[in-house]
Amino acid sequence: METFYYGTDRLSAGLALDICRGSIKGVISREASERIMRNRKIVEDIVRQEKIVYGINTGFGPLCTTVISEDHTRELQYNLLTSHSVGVGEFVPAEISKLMMILKVHSLSLGYSGVSMIILQRILWHIDHDIIPCVPSQGSVGASGDLAPLAHLFLPLIGKGEVMIEGKTTPSAAVLERYKLKPLELGPKEGLALINGTQFITANAILFLDRFQNCLDNADIIAAMQLEAILGSVKAFDMEYNHLRPYKGSVYVAERMRILLENSEINASHKDCSRIQDPYSLRCIPQVHGAARNAWLHLKEMLEIEINSVTDNPIVFDEDKAISGGNFHGQPIALPIDYAAIAAAEIGNMSDRRIYLALDEKIPGLPKLLMRETGLNSGFMITQYTTAALVSENKSLCFPASADSIPTSMGQEDHVSMGSVSARKALHIISNLEKILAIELFCAAQAFDYRKPLKSGKAIDACHDHIRKSITFVDHDRVLADDINKAIEMVKNKELVKIVNDIALKENINIQNERHELFGIY
Repeated sequence: METFYYGTDRLSAGLALDICRGSIKGVISREASERIMRNRKIVEDIVRQEKIVYGINTGFGPLCTTVISEDHTRELQYNLLTSHSVGVGEFVPAEISKLMMILKVHSLSLGYSGVSMIILQRILWHIDHDIIPCVPSQGSVGASGDLAPLAHLFLPLIGKGEVMIEGKTTPSAAVLERYKLKPLELGPKEGLALINGTQFITANAILFLDRFQNCLDNADIIAAMQLEAILGSVKAFDMEYNHLRPYKGSVYVAERMRILLENSEINASHKDCSRIQDPYSLRCIPQVHGAARNAWLHLKEMLEIEINSVTDNPIVFDEDKAISGGNFHGQPIALPIDYAAIAAAEIGNMSDRRIYLALDEKIPGLPKLLMRETGLNSGFMITQYTTAALVSENKSLCFPASADSIPTSMGQEDHVSMGSVSARKALHIISNLEKILAIELFCAAQAFDYRKPLKSGKAIDACHDHIRKSITFVDHDRVLADDINKAIEMVKNKELVKIVNDIALKENINIQNERHELFGIY
């Protein structure tokens, strides 16, 4: 199994997911271990010499002027973890909690946080044994770190809170007893290092980034199938044309559309038709899908900086330099999350418009509502109602949480990022987008059948054949929700994306170029 070295190797969203899902083993390198131990000794020396440093031997937030004696510094850290565990709401998925631990280990392993190796070893034990702390979803304002979620995440270190083990929620104390482990005693600075940081925001953002990339890849494929069914033109994907406005995302999407529709008999069949221009939802696929790709890319780049950074407080350099600053503030990542969430919502907006087009009887060769005998049958009419509802819901979720700030901590923390809200909303938007794209897939496959026996590009034909293995052509009304749910799973499981990538590989189509690597998650 491949190994990732915390504190030494550079982490990416894709690598974090691989560690989380067990395909890569994460370990702390010897170099990082030595750095961690040196930094820990500095903190211990500060306490012994009675130097006053925020969070090491003082209270927190508005209590920063309260000096804590050496005898009480350990109790201070214990109290910090328990008092900050004030989260509410449903527990986040175990995958997010596990990602939070992975990100925290990597940040602490950079060696500026003053924690001991035993703390990191216990967190790694949780990761390696898949014993995942239960973390409430609400309570962070995304500045001074994700305090409440991270406090809950690390309660099990001191024998408190609950963990998910073998699919069951179990008190941490009982699990430690089962494995003959004792709760840890936190030393000076350690509790603060654990709960200060942006790991809740970034864990959610990593999952969003992965699912958004999948949606973007699916959106291009589904749009290509829909364009064929509606008899849209490929002229708008011309390479020379798109290089006149060379945004990375737009050029990339235009290239993908050309590859997907290459040698299409359907396209050739109407090259001399009287239609002058396609509606924007077809003609502007490179511009709209491409703009969303650009937003995705911006988030990816910002996220990679964030997950390889030290985001706790204070940051300890040496005995004479420990800085209490603002590296924990979530604003640098909250803004790109909100931007990417808006982009995701727009992909759904565009998808809904193409569904609406496909239902229109004005499209040559397509029956009204995509069914021959309507009247007695309602056809696909109500599928677009569902996408309209989902699109509207996403619009309501697009208000940027990062535009809001409510002062906390008696005014000491007078501006916060609300990045945790941004990240949670973004995942809600993606969940809706997966459903919207699945409904377009369902409609596009139905409309595509009316173009047979003509063929499209090899990849689109293969995707349509795959859809028809589990979702049959609809010739009379039935419970369409059953078909839609199958389509949702198809989108979420990346089935069409894998088909397209496999065909590209077999046909030696050069999609593994610079732009393709740029828009990959690794």
